[in-house]
Amino acid sequence: MYKADVSPRQAFEAIRDDMNAVMIDVRTGPEWMFVGQPKIARLANVSWQVFPAMAVNPDFEAQVRRAGVSEDHEIFLLCRSGVRSAAAARALTEAGFKNCYNIAGGFEGDLDDQSQRGHNNGWKAEGLPWQQK
Repeated sequence: MYKADVSPRQAFEAIRDDMNAVMIDVRTGPEWMFVGQPKIARLANVSWQVFPAMAVNPDFEAQVRRAGVSEDHEIFLLCRSGVRSAAAARALTEAGFKNCYNIAGGFEGDLDDQSQRGHNNGWKAEGLPWQQK
């Protein structure tokens, strides 16, 4: 099991304050481009699932390593709502990465009463820095 679930704010503060901390955004290219991403230092984009089929990325661990992330980094994993990032955190932990954290609520958070994301919880709802390309 990975270390813990943390809030977006806890992840933001850890990455801001600890040079050994990194975020891995495990969403897909279209999500990075059209939905936006956190605006932070030490961000790696490595998809847990490959768009459009959404099959688990068989090269995920190797791509994480190629992104410069080592087994000793404090690793905060982010997806849309916290489900894919939890699976990715488990996989990296099983592969020997020691400090993996899932960002609960993800980038967009849970659906609200209008079936929209980005309002209840998650990175955007907490008002943390983000950008859209």
